[in-house]
Amino acid sequence: MGYVSSHSDAQKRDNKMVGVISPGKYMDPNGSFYWALYNSLVNKLQETDHYCLISTLSEQEEKELTLPKFITDEKVGSVISLGQLDERYVEMLKETGLPVILLDYYIVGADVDSVVTNGYLGGYEITSYLIEQGHRDIGFIGTVRSTSSIFDRYMGYMKAMIEHDLPVRAEWTIDDRDEHDNITIVFPEKLPTAFVCNCDEAAYKAISSLEAAGKTVPDDISIVGYDNYLISEISKPTITTINVDSEFMAEKAVEALLRRITEPASPIRHMTISGELIIKESVRSLK
Repeated sequence: MGYVSSHSDAQKRDNKMVGVISPGKYMDPNGSFYWALYNSLVNKLQETDHYCLISTLSEQEEKELTLPKFITDEKVGSVISLGQLDERYVEMLKETGLPVILLDYYIVGADVDSVVTNGYLGGYEITSYLIEQGHRDIGFIGTVRSTSSIFDRYMGYMKAMIEHDLPVRAEWTIDDRDEHDNITIVFPEKLPTAFVCNCDEAAYKAISSLEAAGKTVPDDISIVGYDNYLISEISKPTITTINVDSEFMAEKAVEALLRRITEPASPIRHMTISGELIIKESVRSLK
């Protein structure tokens, strides 16, 4: 019936040990924004005398609601969910009774603390920058309903377009991933002068795909990304983007976690962190 004895094994969990759960599709072994965010988490937890274990979930484990061993074996005293998990999985995490923080996403209506970037404002800012540079035909690359982060960035793009009375054309809103989160981009025959991409990886793939089709960035078409991850700097051209301060995000996630541990009855909080426009080489001015 959910009763927990004060002398149960659950009371013996190591509250200094934090379990980090992430879908494997976000943790590219060659490096990704989420690995950078995880590394920042490790450092911030160590500063507070906490440590962490990580578990990357396969699609099957997430679908079948399989908990990591560090939870079933009661090795951790709290959980940070890094990168969007299915709502049912988050509900299951809540039912463990462990303090849970969602990092880089949120779930509307879920009674769980979250720390996210302000994707709505970032999407608005970077689209506004393209408009300032004279672009009027602007598309969006990102599977809009895939994650809350992509959805918010798309809505920011929409706000900027509507404010300037610019058309949002359905054929220029392009999915960037399949059901397994493999990034694939198929362009329409007629292209806009610029694309807002939901992340730097999508922007990098878009540049590669366009160049394979004989187009040059930024001479023929401008591309912007989001995250200011390493790939935006090694890209040729380098990618204009929104910087996400992974260290600050990790710091706030750790603060939220410690508050939830020490004050379990405190109100649920959702923290949004603003980004910064970083201008590089992938945008051509049409003024």
